[in-house]
Amino acid sequence: MTGRSAAVISTIDAFSERMGRIICWLAVVEVLVVVVIVLLRYLFSIGHIGLQESVIYINSALFAFGATYTLKARGHVRVDFFYNRFSGKAQALVDMLGAVLFLGVTGVFIIWTSWDYVALSWSSLEGSPESSGLPFVFLLKTLIPVLAGLLLLQGVAEFLRSLEKFRS
Repeated sequence: MTGRSAAVISTIDAFSERMGRIICWLAVVEVLVVVVIVLLRYLFSIGHIGLQESVIYINSALFAFGATYTLKARGHVRVDFFYNRFSGKAQALVDMLGAVLFLGVTGVFIIWTSWDYVALSWSSLEGSPESSGLPFVFLLKTLIPVLAGLLLLQGVAEFLRSLEKFRS
C-alpha cells in the first residue's frame, strides 16, 4: 500500500470509527426519549409534539451518521452468491466497481437532487408545521446531503483499499 493512500484510508477510517463510537450513544438517548414520551402520555396524559418530533431527529441522525460506520465495518447487506467464490483480485474489482458505480453515482445523485430542496429549507429556516414542534426542519433536511457526503468519503477509503488489494 502506498504511503499516501494508506494515510487517506487510515484518516477516513479513523473518522468513521470515531463517529460510529459517538453516534451509537444516540440509540440510548432515543430509547430514553421514547420512554419519557410513553410515561408522560400514559401516566400523566401529557402529549408533547416537540419531544415526539425529537425521536425523528435522533433517528435520522443515527441513520445518517451510522451508515458511514456501517459501511466501514462492512455491515451493510450484501448478496454474495458469487462473490465468495471469486479470487481476491476479482473481489477487489467487484468492490471497486461497486464503490464507483453504485456508491459514487448514488451519492453524487443524492447531493445533486437534494441541494435545492435543502437550500430552500435553509432560506426560510424551516420549522415544524406543528405549533409546538421543533423549529429545526432545515437541519433535519441537511442530513440528506450530509449522509451522501459521508458515504462518499468512506467510499473513497473503500475504493482505495480495494485498489491496493487488486494491485497486490
